[in-house]
Amino acid sequence: MQVGTSLYGMVGPMGIPTHITEAKKVVCVGGGLGVAPVFPQARGYKEAGAYVIGVLGFRSKDLVFWEDKIPLRLRRTDPVHQRRLGRDEGFCHRRHQGCARRHADIDEVVAIGPPVMMKACADATRAAKIKTMVSVNPIMVDGTGMCGGCRVKVGDKVKFACVDGPDFDGHLVDFDDLMVRLSRYTKVEKEAHERWSESCRMTKQVGAAALDALGARHAQAELLELPDPFEDAPGG
Repeated sequence: MQVGTSLYGMVGPMGIPTHITEAKKVVCVGGGLGVAPVFPQARGYKEAGAYVIGVLGFRSKDLVFWEDKIPLRLRRTDPVHQRRLGRDEGFCHRRHQGCARRHADIDEVVAIGPPVMMKACADATRAAKIKTMVSVNPIMVDGTGMCGGCRVKVGDKVKFACVDGPDFDGHLVDFDDLMVRLSRYTKVEKEAHERWSESCRMTKQVGAAALDALGARHAQAELLELPDPFEDAPGG
């Protein structure tokens, strides 16, 4: 936005605000882009007096962001586990299991990232009945619940992520159904990606050499790579 430009309309905020509970020890798990939304929750729990354990995973070192931001805020007293390379969901799951073994008094787990990672975290805490909240990201169209595109099966009920979520009890979410829904528009997303690659004004204005110098081209390719049914969706 620049001075003089205008917006046709703006709607929001959407959904239900995230609730910071009175939990005393919390594990905050962020995978890939999920690190961004899990950060304010980790900060909120720490400010509320909780002992926060951060588990952060990234697919590759080129996709790492806020590398120093979270350790600076949390690492003063609490552990932060990070990994730059490899599949973030596998690392996050293993680290989460390790935390559970070393900390028998965990009150709550917050997991945000690829559905397969959130599912693994929920499965790891189900037997111990540790409260596990996840933030889901199905396809959303109108953001008001009218289109029904963001349906999520939660227990024996159907919820709409844009108005009832995005936070749900991870032990009740049907992740298999969610992952199938995320793959529904793969063909259309691929076509849109190809159109974007051919007409992106940023590439023309900045120039390929500048993008390569910034290391942004590789990161863009990673972020926009289309998912299979067991991957995260672009942008969420």
